[in-house]
Amino acid sequence: MRFDDDVVVVGGGHNGLIASILLARAGLSVRLVERAEHLGGASVGKRVFPGLPARLSKYSYLVSLLPDALAAELGLSLALRSRAVSSYTPAVRDGRPTGLLVEREPGAATEASFAELTGSGEAWRAWTSFYDRVAAFGGTLGPALLGPLRRRSELRDRVDSSTWDDLVERPLGEVLEREFADDLVRGVVATDGLIGTNASLHDSAANRCFAYHVIGNGTGEWRVPVGGMGALADALELAAAEAGVEVSTATPVLALHEHGDHVEVVTEAGSTSARWALCAVAPSTVDRLLGRAAESPEGSQLKVNMLLKRLPRLRSGIDPSVAFAGTLHLEEGYADLERAHRLAQEGTLADPLPCEVYCHSLTDSSILGDLAGRGYHTLTLFGLHAPARLFTVDGARERATEAALAALRRHLAEPLEDCLAVDADGRPCLGAESPLDLERDLGMPGGHIFHGDLDWPWLDDDEPAETPAQRWGVAVSGASRVLLAGAGTRRGGGVSGLGGWHAANAVLEARQAEGATGS
Repeated sequence: MRFDDDVVVVGGGHNGLIASILLARAGLSVRLVERAEHLGGASVGKRVFPGLPARLSKYSYLVSLLPDALAAELGLSLALRSRAVSSYTPAVRDGRPTGLLVEREPGAATEASFAELTGSGEAWRAWTSFYDRVAAFGGTLGPALLGPLRRRSELRDRVDSSTWDDLVERPLGEVLEREFADDLVRGVVATDGLIGTNASLHDSAANRCFAYHVIGNGTGEWRVPVGGMGALADALELAAAEAGVEVSTATPVLALHEHGDHVEVVTEAGSTSARWALCAVAPSTVDRLLGRAAESPEGSQLKVNMLLKRLPRLRSGIDPSVAFAGTLHLEEGYADLERAHRLAQEGTLADPLPCEVYCHSLTDSSILGDLAGRGYHTLTLFGLHAPARLFTVDGARERATEAALAALRRHLAEPLEDCLAVDADGRPCLGAESPLDLERDLGMPGGHIFHGDLDWPWLDDDEPAETPAQRWGVAVSGASRVLLAGAGTRRGGGVSGLGGWHAANAVLEARQAEGATGS
């Protein structure tokens, strides 16, 4: 039987684009269908504030998990820059504003900052000991993000047993309570277990989230894409066009029907057939397309984008160009994080809201356009423990935004309003996006940035690995020619492209096997 295409890719975000490019370059006929009028999904960059040239991504922010090997295979002309600072956390001790500075490569300044904050060298020694173990863990698990899935026991045997026990078997919160005496230091470590994850630090979900944040490229370093996140989307769109991918935008998919040797993809424009359908959308969306009952995941974050005329001064007196150069942690002490989670479970947002702030323009001023060199900067605030269900009432997003900004304002030495730029309509350059906004604008169920709970990046020892889709972590239960290809794949969370890469490799392996058997 002749089919319209070898592969139809559903969803034109970065994962769908990557799968399309790799398969088209391998000689398959590929059609990509996207519900929006443009490609790029959450990674699209645009001029968010009217009349001003700053180019931002409304929804995504940094790159940690995109493997260098994948970028090289794609041949992307995408530069990723390291930030000058890892993090700064303002605090008040004994009534005096202070803070904790962590350099990108922690050294003397970091050690001195720990000593000033805690009054001894014990916290610094605990930090270096813990992150030495984390680095070894990341160095082992990082390569396991690539290629067919490894078995749990294989990876466990390669990691120091006490480190495996602490980072995989025990609740992250229990480990941090044991390793660090200072509440603020505990919280700074803990935040990597909570990005986009509404969990207690004693839930295993925090361990899995933490693992993904420390194993990208074996180091977990968060890097800034030159040109903004939109540069990634632009480069992928160009590569897809050059590879010959047939693209249909403004084309929502209504259903998928698997028929043994092919899949029928039904859209508003009609239907098309293909040997495989790769779905760079959430697993719950795939279930609905297959006619199954599906429960949407629940996202948990608030993203606030700002454009400033200048960076604000902090009460601690640190140079703003240092404080904002990495991750600025706000109200993220360990007790603050656990309290915010408890309140969210009870139906209330914490106020002030624990959040993190990034200034991309300190690393890459090109996103500012002709505002570069004039003191302007972007700020991206990411609020934690802000589940979608709390945004269903009128005014919830505005109240959440104020709670997040309160966390920033309490550490500033001047009003934030004095620093905000004003757009062409005379409005302050500040915009917020809740999980419900992601669901509305991107079709992302529940606004969950990982498309659902993260899985460990391995196969359990008793899990089946009989098919290419199972071996690559992209299988859809009960389907053989419909594959996952997005953030909901076994190792797909975050801006990594791994979902698309692994789905493409599963198809190529299956195609080779079919060719060998004459099917």
